[in-house]
Amino acid sequence: MKIGVLGATGPAGSGLAVRLSSLGYEVWIGSRSKYRAMEVVDGLTDKWPDKDLNLHAGDNQDAARADVVVVATPWDAAAATVMPLADLLAGKVVISMANALAKVAHEFQPLVPPRGSVAASIQAAIPQSLVSAAMHHVPAKELGDLANPVESDVLVCSDHDEATNTTLEIVNAIPDLRGLDAGELSNAAPIEAFAAVLLQLNVKYRTRAAVRFTGIDPKNRRTKSPGRTAQAAAKPAASKAPAAKDTAAPATA
Repeated sequence: MKIGVLGATGPAGSGLAVRLSSLGYEVWIGSRSKYRAMEVVDGLTDKWPDKDLNLHAGDNQDAARADVVVVATPWDAAAATVMPLADLLAGKVVISMANALAKVAHEFQPLVPPRGSVAASIQAAIPQSLVSAAMHHVPAKELGDLANPVESDVLVCSDHDEATNTTLEIVNAIPDLRGLDAGELSNAAPIEAFAAVLLQLNVKYRTRAAVRFTGIDPKNRRTKSPGRTAQAAAKPAASKAPAAKDTAAPATA
């Protein structure tokens, strides 16, 4: 599977890219400038010379040609980044991992993007794509540290079963991560917003907190969704990726 990461020059995008590449995925690091992407690829390969990294550099258009695409841009650039790539992204699984946050004085506060969440805004911008939301609570620094495992549960939500299943497959390929099906894309709003709480804990306790859920069998690393609700299953199948519903969800991160 070829995975493209848009805006992959930041900590979260580059961390996910190098982690997936270390597991054998072919990963394209995308950026507005292919030269900036080349610098990041060179830096990662120099940092991990003992790893057989299958990393490539290009602009965001190059990354958008991959089989699965991750949007790792800042939250307020996500919709604007994918919109001109709509034709390349049509019919593909597109994973949103951004949180809309602002630091106000000493606190991190969630913001409310258009459509209620970053993921829903992306889905509205590219209605023929299959958007999922995931990876919001995984510490970026730990994600990019290949010398150590990164431990966390990862909540995945989407209005499309194919997007949920593909995202779960990728998440569960990373040792010590456990993907959990968190329902439809409307749930991206509270999931994104909770990132503000984690950042506040990190500051207060000088750590990098991650999320683990109790009461779920730790062996349950589901790689297939049992299907959305009966209402979702009854939607017409004329289009592979129907346009996302407008959502007015609570504050998002």
